[in-house]
Amino acid sequence: MALQVEVTQPKVTRRLSARPRRSRRTPALRALVRETRLHPSMFIAPLFVRPGRGVREPIVSLPGVERLSPDEAAREAQRLARLGVGGVILFGLPDTKDAFGTEASASDGIVQVAIERIRDLGLPLVLVADTCLCEYTDHGHCGPLAADLSVDNDAALERLAETAVAQARAGADVVAPSAMMDGQVGAIRTALNDSGYDQTLVMAYASKAASSFYGPFREAADSAPAFGDRRGYQMDPANGREALREMALDVEEGADILLVKPALPSLDLVAAAHDRFELPVAAYQVSGEYAMIAAAGERGWVDRRAVLTESVTSIARAGADIVITYGAGELAGWLQEGS
Repeated sequence: MALQVEVTQPKVTRRLSARPRRSRRTPALRALVRETRLHPSMFIAPLFVRPGRGVREPIVSLPGVERLSPDEAAREAQRLARLGVGGVILFGLPDTKDAFGTEASASDGIVQVAIERIRDLGLPLVLVADTCLCEYTDHGHCGPLAADLSVDNDAALERLAETAVAQARAGADVVAPSAMMDGQVGAIRTALNDSGYDQTLVMAYASKAASSFYGPFREAADSAPAFGDRRGYQMDPANGREALREMALDVEEGADILLVKPALPSLDLVAAAHDRFELPVAAYQVSGEYAMIAAAGERGWVDRRAVLTESVTSIARAGADIVITYGAGELAGWLQEGS
């Protein structure tokens, strides 16, 4: 015997005037009222550059990301420019390392060579250089070491300033100090101005936590510390007020853009930076964030396209004007498909 279900009409004593579901009824309506809209021009794609020619070396923990020789980095930049991506940020894997990170500021350093190669193409891309020493020091820390093996903050400022000037000379539009040394933005701003690069922007890693989400990056850039960790200079992820203080100091020292890293674990700080400071806010969807999405997508546990898009949308909704993400090219391509 078939199950009989009696359907009764609800007794509506009054009509609802507020029905938010009205505007969700069709894809066209949802698109029309969408509050946060992504655009390729807001994305910056990280590029890992290593010596050689014709090199495209896959990074196991970052599916779809490769270490590139300068010629291949230029080809990748061309591809990203065709997709409308706003910029690239370059990280270097040098030929040699030493205690002072000498190659970071060398005129023929790997990032400088790659910047010049890309600059010569005349692409509509913003060229950002990561300004740090951890990839160039043989101990893997972000500056020269003091006698007690801690990072010598003020010695690091000199090296970071030299590196920023070398990057600007090579053609970087933006230098991005990521060492979390006290006074790094001021030292770099002064050095750039004194060297005739007063138009070069400083994107300050204003709030960079000592996060557990950086693992794949350290493999990609061969930058893991040889001993200890970076908790003595990167921020405690638990400290929100301290993060805002770091941002305020960087604004005072002349930052042009404030960067929050990592992005998803710091959405509250992205929102606070957007509300409190009158500068563009960038957020870095770091390697661990991206790798988790990529790995889950490969296993069919999540829809990679949907989750990557949703995660970056949440970063923009929190207040980020700029998003650094390893999915920049994918996202830009998907946005083009939908246009």
